[in-house]
Amino acid sequence: MSPSSNPLSKLPELAGVSCLKAAMAPGLSVDECVRRLKRYHYALKRLHHILVARITAEPLYELKMGFSLHAHLCAEHVSAMRKRVGEMREPPLGLEAVPDHNLELLFDEILCSPETEELLLGVYEKALPSLKQALEHHLQQTNPLVDHPTVRLCRFALLELADMIQFGQQAISALVDKSRRQQAADWLTLLDTALAAAGGLDGSQKKLTQLTELTELTKESEANSNKLAPNGQPGLERRYSTKPYQYDRVPKRDHRFPDPYNMGVNAEVFLYDEKFPPQPKTLMMFYKRLREVDVPEMMASIITETTGKPWEYYADMTRQLWDEARHAMMGEVGFANLGINWPEKVMINYTWSLALNTQLKPIERHAVLYFIEQGLMPKHGKRFEWEVGMASNNPLSALFQDYDWADEVLHARIGRDWYLKDFKDARQAVQYGDQCWSRVLMNWEDWRRQGLTQHRNWWPELYRDACRRWGIEPDPKVLAYSTTYQTVRADLKELTGSA
Repeated sequence: MSPSSNPLSKLPELAGVSCLKAAMAPGLSVDECVRRLKRYHYALKRLHHILVARITAEPLYELKMGFSLHAHLCAEHVSAMRKRVGEMREPPLGLEAVPDHNLELLFDEILCSPETEELLLGVYEKALPSLKQALEHHLQQTNPLVDHPTVRLCRFALLELADMIQFGQQAISALVDKSRRQQAADWLTLLDTALAAAGGLDGSQKKLTQLTELTELTKESEANSNKLAPNGQPGLERRYSTKPYQYDRVPKRDHRFPDPYNMGVNAEVFLYDEKFPPQPKTLMMFYKRLREVDVPEMMASIITETTGKPWEYYADMTRQLWDEARHAMMGEVGFANLGINWPEKVMINYTWSLALNTQLKPIERHAVLYFIEQGLMPKHGKRFEWEVGMASNNPLSALFQDYDWADEVLHARIGRDWYLKDFKDARQAVQYGDQCWSRVLMNWEDWRRQGLTQHRNWWPELYRDACRRWGIEPDPKVLAYSTTYQTVRADLKELTGSA
């Protein structure tokens, strides 16, 4: 039998991961592979921190949501890189060490960038594309058989990096004009110089070590060419990161949130009142979901201001942060599906994230979050909302609540893993959360007196609009609903005064 007619010769070689010729290439040594993995890990971890830290004070809703997703994706790949390094080397793994001070400067500068436009350029035009190039370079140089676990990590990461970069390109195209880019030109050159001085993000390229080379690269900012970076590298001078980054815990919103202090419609009292039918309750649940934009704003403050935890804490908390952002977008989609212009009809406030971020410590904010999560687990929590969605004859509402309930099961587990362990028992942990929330002053009446809001009851207008689209007459009892958050908290606990 000739080789060409032998059916075995047509079978995929080496389980399909490589041809024999590629598997014979020398590739990267374990030491070199680990060295590069540590740099990818460092980049992803810094990007995770940068994105989380900017969620709260970023006004644009789409960017809040995008940063929430991308922080989660970075965290997932950080975890994968850490696991891979641990498979290849015995502890201590050195994963917390800074692999190159030029990279440190790069990410410090992006973190401290004062404007959204520069942040977008730094993350999506410099850092992420450099990481993408490094991972592609790894795939080209490593032996695809012996290093297959790393190859697999790189391939998965590249898929999501491409999505992230595409998002960033669209955002930059919409928000960064030619004039703004020109204003940032010297700073962008600084980022390029830092990358070049580091030998690229993976450190495999020839590092620029001569002052003449650096001067050529930074010819648009010659005044910086004789400065020293922390590691003595000529041509680099910190600009935005000369002072440590200061996290801004005060939430910011764009023009689609015109009445952010409005607490004039208590969704929970309406939702749990048995005299109201399921169909209009769907509107309240869409409102509750969209209002959850304040949860990423608050959780970002916990993650950013809590130090010294194992990496798994930050990964789990960021997963929950992203879930809460998804929930907000469920509300957005729900209103869009009904043809309702939510910025005009629904007043989404930020009073919860504002109050918790500015009045409580990080552990106290986590306590409130845990207390709320535990309250959502019993029969009158997420299960009830799903049942309302099912009874409303709105398939989208039922679907959203089904997944919202599933997510809450995960979040309760995250709370048990990272919050409950610090208390004697679950009861004490829940009581502490209730106490922390009870100390938060919402200043309902003060905000009205200051002219920040009149707590306008926007519900009747929303309900009428929905009834027109449903082709029904408004129910007078539903239309007359007017309970506010002045004296009843979201967990239905009665308050005193305007607290």
